[in-house]
Amino acid sequence: MKALIISGHNFEDSELLVPYYRFLEEGIEVQIASSQAGVMRGKHGYEVEAMALAAVDGKEYDLMILPGGKAPAVLRRDEVVLNLVRYFVTAGKTVAAICHGPLILVAAGVLAKKTATCHCAVAKELQRAGAHYLDQSVVVDGNLITARMPSDLPGFMREIIRRCQG
Repeated sequence: MKALIISGHNFEDSELLVPYYRFLEEGIEVQIASSQAGVMRGKHGYEVEAMALAAVDGKEYDLMILPGGKAPAVLRRDEVVLNLVRYFVTAGKTVAAICHGPLILVAAGVLAKKTATCHCAVAKELQRAGAHYLDQSVVVDGNLITARMPSDLPGFMREIIRRCQG
C-alpha cells in the first residue's frame, strides 16, 4: 500500500500531518508531492519536504489525499494535479479530500452526480460542479472520501484506513 499526499504552500497543517503520520503508524508508505520540489510551509508554520508532481507516476500509488488550507486554490489551476486526480478516479483508486481540498476535485471535473462534503465556504462550488452536497463530517461515495474540516479528521481517517485495510 502506498499513499500520495498532494498539497502546496499554506496547506492546513493538521489536514496534511494527521494523514501523513497515521499512514506511517499503519505501515503505509506515504509521499508528499507538490507543483515544485522543496519545502512547503503550512498555514500554522509546519514545514514538510515535497517531491515534484512531475516525478509522480500515479500507477505506483493506491490512494491520494488532498488536504485543505489555501493550497487547493492554487493547485486547482495545475494541469498536472488535475490529470493525476482524473487518473486516480477513473482507475478506481481512492481519492480523499478535506476542507478546501475538494476544490481540486471540482476543477478536475470528477464530481458530477457524486455525493460529497467540504468546508461550507466552498459548498456552492461543489453543487455547481454537479455534486450532491451533504453537510456532514465525512461522505463516502465510491472511491471518493470527503470531509469538511480539521475537527472531522478522526472520521475521515477512519474511513481512509478502513479502505486501506479492505
